[in-house]
Order: sequence, then structure tokens, then C-alpha cells
Amino acid sequence: MSFTNYTVPYPINESYKTSVAYFSMEFAVHQPLKIYSGGLGFLSGSHLRSAYELRQNMIGIGILWKYGYYDQARNQDDTLQVTWMEKHASFLEDTGIKFQITIHDAPVWVKVWYLNPETFKSAPLFLLSTDLPENDYVSQTITHRLYDANVATKVAQFILLGVGGAKLVDELNFNPDRYHLNEAHGVSSVFYLYKKFGSVEEVKKRLVFTTHTPEEAGNEKHDIYLCHKMSYFCGLGLDEVRKLTGIEDDQFNHSLVALRFAHLANGVSQLHGVVSRLMWGKYPGVCPIISITNAQNWRYWADKQLYKATEDGNDAAWDDRKRYLKQRSFEIVADQTGKIFNPDVFTIVWARRFAGYKRADFLTRNKERFERLLSNKQYPVQIIWAGKPYPMDYPAINEFNGLVNLSKNYKNIAVLTGYELTLSKRLKQAADCWLNNPRVPREASGTSGMTAAMNGAANFSTDDGWIPEFVDHGNNGFVVPKGDYAHMNTQEQDEYDLNKIYDILEQEILPLYYNQYDTWRNVVKNGMRDVRFRFESGRMANEYYQELYK
Repeated sequence: MSFTNYTVPYPINESYKTSVAYFSMEFAVHQPLKIYSGGLGFLSGSHLRSAYELRQNMIGIGILWKYGYYDQARNQDDTLQVTWMEKHASFLEDTGIKFQITIHDAPVWVKVWYLNPETFKSAPLFLLSTDLPENDYVSQTITHRLYDANVATKVAQFILLGVGGAKLVDELNFNPDRYHLNEAHGVSSVFYLYKKFGSVEEVKKRLVFTTHTPEEAGNEKHDIYLCHKMSYFCGLGLDEVRKLTGIEDDQFNHSLVALRFAHLANGVSQLHGVVSRLMWGKYPGVCPIISITNAQNWRYWADKQLYKATEDGNDAAWDDRKRYLKQRSFEIVADQTGKIFNPDVFTIVWARRFAGYKRADFLTRNKERFERLLSNKQYPVQIIWAGKPYPMDYPAINEFNGLVNLSKNYKNIAVLTGYELTLSKRLKQAADCWLNNPRVPREASGTSGMTAAMNGAANFSTDDGWIPEFVDHGNNGFVVPKGDYAHMNTQEQDEYDLNKIYDILEQEILPLYYNQYDTWRNVVKNGMRDVRFRFESGRMANEYYQELYK
């Protein structure tokens, strides 16, 4: 196919004719395309799938990571080993497009690959690569590792996504009505667009931005002199950059600049919108921030047989299917850990990226109650942990390894490696209870619980991110009631949450599962129904058009 004067290759729904170029550092479209690390990718992947289903006029722009994020292997003693293996994606099409951008005052060649919408049923996705023989080795490494730990490499990656992505749009002659930055990694594009259109106003009317971070420390900042040296500003002098961005100190704050160049931005849950408006409100020149709550693609994630059994009112079929899903997932547990889990035992799963505020090992912090939970003969439990810490986040890796070592003492605890799309779906099918216990209000949205509900698991969570919009305690899931967190220090907050989690587990969840299974099943079914109705990414993709791209 021709990539000059590119148009989306399927008939566009008239409601979604506004053309959009959607920039994201990572996309989790399907397991074979390993260019994602976690939640940001899961979100953008679902977004592209729903854009395809709704026939929206959108293209995705990302990066083809030669070694992906990383491969989670094990050392001899089962602890986490970070490995990088070359990834292959023979299903991608070579567009024949090659162009140069400037990084560190030197030309860097960029090659463009294409994920055809029909391959995985997603909106068209263009992926940039610098892994070319025309480039020197250092330039080739720009697209080697997602979120490279080397600061200069990371800044180069941001330039590639932003400037390279915006230049690709010109190469395609796509002329989008909206440039949508999914997180601020691609904000270098605003300097390219400023030079292209000649004024901030012209950039502003086309730019929208999604922020995913509920705290200032989590927003990327880099030394402005390093950015300048790396050619981040497309040849603009520092004085002009400061005048355009309003940045007065030496820290280039990517999110702040995105909020000043966009005409509209959104947070990713109602709560996150409130937190973001408070956080950024003290800065002059920031655009309005609305809320569009994250969602996940039902067609990709949901177990259709569970939904059919629910629609048919066939409880026996529902129970049979859920038991089968658990049994199948437990084959993976047995394969990785040598432990045989029982599909008739209540199974708790904690699986997502390992990060301090997500408190992966939270249940283990009260030794006495943890022992009691694991040795309870009346209400037996099994617990599975999985997830990838950032490869250089040593506290998170220690937390993972601590759980691995702990699990060696119990037959009913397993810690799995390789938490990517496929394992994620299997663990949601394995779960009776999907445990999520971030420290409020650190989780902007969280999406794993949405897809867990689509696979017959009940959510049990602290009241953060998307959860306040979803959980009706005891009816479609379970939630830790908010404490007076504003007046608690971290230790007090942790203690309060942990006691509540154990109280609800021991007094409500376990007795319900074992003594009143019909009621338990109804809670899970209500969650399945509510999540499909309100947290399916078709709703989200539609809201982006109605509210952000309007």
C-alpha cells in the first residue's frame, strides 16, 4: 500500500471524522508485539482496539523497541533476573519511509514500520526505529530499550517520539486535526510544530494531552541544558524556549510544558482529574484539565463463555467455566513453581508493576495475620504474585525477591515471572479476588481490576484511581473505606489500610465465598456487568472524541 497521502484504510464513522495522531511511548496491542511495560501500554493498546471497532479516524505513533522492555527471567535461586533478548515482529510492514531528525546536533536516520489494522484489529500503528546500519552504534541504541536508564538515551527517545513522530505525520501527509500526547514523553513535538506553524496559538489549537501521574515527583524532569545540547528544542535558543514554555529554573518539566502548549488535557479517572487540577492549578498558563476515566477493551480481554453463562442465567455453566479457567491457569503455576494449586480453593491474585506505592508485599507485613490467613483450614486460601519492576528499581526488585524467598516456605503461595498480556489474562482468570492496595491517592487510575472483573474475579481494593467510580461494597466488589488520610503519616496510613484489608477478608469475603457461594457469584456477576457497561474502552474512545478532540 502507499504511504504518501496516507488515510486510515477503513471507512470512517461520521461521528469520528476528526483526524487524530496519537503519540505513546508504549502500546500493548497483543502479546507478540513486545513494546510495552505496563499500564500506559495496556491503556493505549485497548484505545487502539476500540478506535478500530468504532471506525475512528486515528493513527497511533510509537517506537519499535528492539529489546522490548526487558525479559523477566530467574537466577539459579529463583530470584529475578533482568535479561534483554532481541524481539522479532515479521507481521510488521516496511513502509519504505526513511527520514532524518537531529539529535545531539547530528543527523539520525529513522525508519518506519507499520502495524496493519487487520493484523490485530487495531487502529493503524506506525513504529519508529533508529536501529539502522546508516546510524552509528550510539544512535542505534536509542530504540533498543524502552525507558532506557541512561538519561541522555532517554532524552533521545523522547526526541524520537515527539519530533520524529511529528515529522512522520508530515511524511505521511496525514495533516491531523489533533495531536494527542498520551503522557508527556512526546512533548518535544511542540517545538517541531511551533516551527512548522509559526505560532504557539496554531500549535495550541491542535494539541491535547493526557496526564497519568497524580504527583509532581512522578512527572519527568530533565536538565534544560542537557535537553538543549541534545537538540530537544529543534534549534530554538534557550532564551526563546524559556519565553515559550514559561520555565524559569533549570529543570525542564515535560508535563508542565505539555499542559501549557495543549488547549485541553485530561486526567485518567474522576479522582485523578481533581488531584491534577489541584496539583497544577498553582502554575500559570496551564490549560483546563478534564477527566476521562481509563477503560479496557472487552472484546480482547473478556471471557465470553462466562458472560454467556451469565446472560443465560446458567449458574452451573458459570461455575464450571470459572473452575476450568482457574485449573488452566494453575498449570502455569505448576510449571513455573512446582506447586499444585486447587481450583476449589479461594485464590487471591496481586499482579501488576512492582512499585513502592503499590505495596506488593502488603499482606505479608502483619506476620501473625498473614500466617493465620495461610493456615486457615476452614477458609483455605492460595495467593499468586506477579509483575515486572522497572529493571533498575532496586527496592522494587528486592520486594519481588523477598516474596520469592517467602514463597519457598508455603505450598499455597506462588510468585510468577513473565507478567505480560497473556499471563495477565490467565491470572485474571485464576483469581477469585483481584487484590489492589495502592497508597491513596497515588494511583491515577489503575486498569488491571477492570479486566479482572471481565474474567470472573471480584475486585478488592483501596479506594483509589478508578475504584471510587466502580465499587459498590459487597454488591459488585469490595473496597477499603477511606481513612482520614490527610491527617495520617505514611506509617499510620499503611497500618489503617492493612488492618481493614484483613478485617474485610476474614469477616466478609472468605465467609461469603465458602458459606454463601450463590451470593458471592452474584457479586462477581454484578462486577462483570458494571465493568462492561462503564469501563469498556469503547466508552472511553468515544469520550475522547466527544470531550477532548471536539
